[in-house]
Amino acid sequence: MIENLAFDQPLVNEIAARFDLRDPNRRALEAVIRAIGAHANDGYPEVVADLATGVGKTFLMSSLIDYCATQGVRHVLVVTPGSVIQAKTLANFDQASTKFVAGADHEPFIITPENFRSASVSTALRDEEVLKVFVFNVHQLISPGRKNSRKVRETDENLGDALYDYLRKSDDLLVISDEHHIYHKDATAFSGAIRDLSPFALVGLTATPAESDLPKVVFQYTLGEAIADHHVKIPVIVYRKDGTKDEKTQLQDACTLLRQKETAYSEYCSATAGAPTVRPVLFVVAASIEHATEVGQLLAGPDFIGDERAVLEVTSESSDEALAALAAVESPNSAIRAIVSVNKLKEGWDVKNIGVIVALRRLASQSLTEQILGRGLRLPFGARTGVPMVDQVDLVAHDSYRQLLAQKDVLRERMHTTPKADEVDEQGAATTAGDLVVPDPSVPTEDAAPTEPPVVPGELVEPDGGLEPLTWTTEGESEAPEALFFIESEARRSEAAPSPLSRVAGAPQITFPRREARLTYAAFTLSDLPDGDAHAAGARFSAEVPTFLAKDALEAERDLMGEVAIVVAPQNNVEAQQVLTGIDTIREDLTSAILRQVTETKSERAAARRLTRAFLKGAGVIGATETAHWGEIRRQQAIHGMSDLIRAAHAQRKREMTYELVSVMLPVEPVLVDGAAKNAYNDVFVKGLQFVGWQRNVMPVAAFDAGSTEWAIAHLLDRDPDIKWWLRLYTNGPAFIPTVDGNYFPDFIALDAAGAHWVIEGKSDKNAHDADVMRKREAAENWARAVRDAEEYGDWHYVFATESHIKHAGSWAALKVVTDPE
Repeated sequence: MIENLAFDQPLVNEIAARFDLRDPNRRALEAVIRAIGAHANDGYPEVVADLATGVGKTFLMSSLIDYCATQGVRHVLVVTPGSVIQAKTLANFDQASTKFVAGADHEPFIITPENFRSASVSTALRDEEVLKVFVFNVHQLISPGRKNSRKVRETDENLGDALYDYLRKSDDLLVISDEHHIYHKDATAFSGAIRDLSPFALVGLTATPAESDLPKVVFQYTLGEAIADHHVKIPVIVYRKDGTKDEKTQLQDACTLLRQKETAYSEYCSATAGAPTVRPVLFVVAASIEHATEVGQLLAGPDFIGDERAVLEVTSESSDEALAALAAVESPNSAIRAIVSVNKLKEGWDVKNIGVIVALRRLASQSLTEQILGRGLRLPFGARTGVPMVDQVDLVAHDSYRQLLAQKDVLRERMHTTPKADEVDEQGAATTAGDLVVPDPSVPTEDAAPTEPPVVPGELVEPDGGLEPLTWTTEGESEAPEALFFIESEARRSEAAPSPLSRVAGAPQITFPRREARLTYAAFTLSDLPDGDAHAAGARFSAEVPTFLAKDALEAERDLMGEVAIVVAPQNNVEAQQVLTGIDTIREDLTSAILRQVTETKSERAAARRLTRAFLKGAGVIGATETAHWGEIRRQQAIHGMSDLIRAAHAQRKREMTYELVSVMLPVEPVLVDGAAKNAYNDVFVKGLQFVGWQRNVMPVAAFDAGSTEWAIAHLLDRDPDIKWWLRLYTNGPAFIPTVDGNYFPDFIALDAAGAHWVIEGKSDKNAHDADVMRKREAAENWARAVRDAEEYGDWHYVFATESHIKHAGSWAALKVVTDPE
């Protein structure tokens, strides 16, 4: 039984030499052994080694197994999260595989779900000297309801016991959990299955530990350190500054980069003696299985990979044949140039020839970003070559330029610290906001800080009665406060309160035709645009416009204190491939751009073709039948240039003022009528006071500013049998007539027995001939003529009456005679 795993520095050094361990793997091995020994009496210790993707966790696992075997351990269980990682792990122990990790002094006997019930395994299990390494999927251990789990827990006739029980009875069982962060979702079930096995230690290996496992981390080696120490490739963010971000363009850019890398890899192999043949591969992360199929079909077409046999789709529905092709993707004989995956190859998939990564889904979490980037971090020739295109992995993301910069910051942050684990869905997309602050919709956005309640002055002191004032006092104020209000007397209390009232019974609504000014433009036609303007506009597009891929490498260096500093190093731009379009299509595009901005008629279509010919002639297209192809940037810019030409011509057309009649419903109701309103026939006139008691007023109340004009007109209208209804108009109401000085508000509208409408203005003799008054009168008469000419609002007239007119008229008919309206 293993009671304590002793730390043996000479043995660590020997194993590190045999396995040719990198320094971080050697230090991780030491840390894990020391941690297990330090917690030997605390039940089984669970320790986690956090090593950046691409550094070589596989070497740490193999060297740890060999160290423990030297200490007497004969039972090791390696738990993997899925079939791909399980197959990779088995290859690490297979001497015939290119993935074999050499250096072990103790050759393990490998036991899998496929062979554990065979007679040869049974023989090995009974041999106490044989080092037995069990490689099982996590679900084969923690899910008794599944088929494989039942087999592990059922009695084996060769063994005479269930394999799970055999492991539980082993007193020297070491459990190694590969990609340990995955199991935090099934933490209870996984912990229970391991606890029931009673191992002497559980060692978790991961590059992105779950938050709950951070206290268990005994060694950490970040991606920034790995880049600084030249153990992995340098990540390079690739983006377009022209704003193009559609998937097709991103994939074309990725294929352009892949071809450049193929050339760089080939040249390095040719110039370096003994260098193995390595061909770079494009890795695409799709959003769903259906999306992966669409992307695979696109990549198989022209202008991309161009061969369906060179594009491999790997999803949860992939066939064994596809998985076999995936396993052989590093072979020089592999035909695969692009791999399209959804979430299946997110972690634990070890290949060294991924040169370009395209994320056609948002890398919303830091851990997901590093896991996907990690597929391309391994060095194709085992060490940095000094050739940038070989030593770098290009990441072409789906985001816009601004979002790409934010994505770059995520990568930089992850290089320094271990992130908080983000919850993701079954496809790996973030389902929480991570560390982002999520505002509470119930809290005001301006100032969420609580405020002190207002200080209320002292209590109201109720008086004994009469007119004694109510007062309050506050600390520090005068002892004799001022009166703030008085209690009303009984007489005042008995008066009626103001009440809202609408039109009187039977009164009509009046549709007032208000005149509103409109600034309009003269009619526009393409015939106004000469060929010369189009020719000059087209001359700007006589040459192709190249577009480039910008590249920012995220390099890392150690300072004198050993701290890692991340720097952004701009790389040389790469000219991007553009889609080419024939000149016939360009001609159609330009004509369509013109016609979208005008009303399409036969003459406008002819003019559009004329302008297109002149535009293309300016751009160097001489003959109508000339065959040529334009790049996408040139094509788009030419379309925008043509559109700008038409917009500019359209904007420069002449402007003119027109007027439009708009219906306004009168009166504005209800109005608030004072309970103390006076009677129009029993009380004397008071300026601004409300008067009730009218006979023909549309509203039950009216107020006036002048007695000799407005008050007198109201009484004349209210008594005259030729008037059916009248309505008082007020300043700033909705019924007005526009003038050059502003809006003019007349005094009345009257409806006579013949159905005609009369707009009436009363003016004192003193002011009747003022300039502003005359301008208002002229505007009103002009307005009345326009309304009559419209023949939509009935018969409208304007009456301008002075004090003298009103005083001597005596009747409505007489007033019309003396004022002589049109």
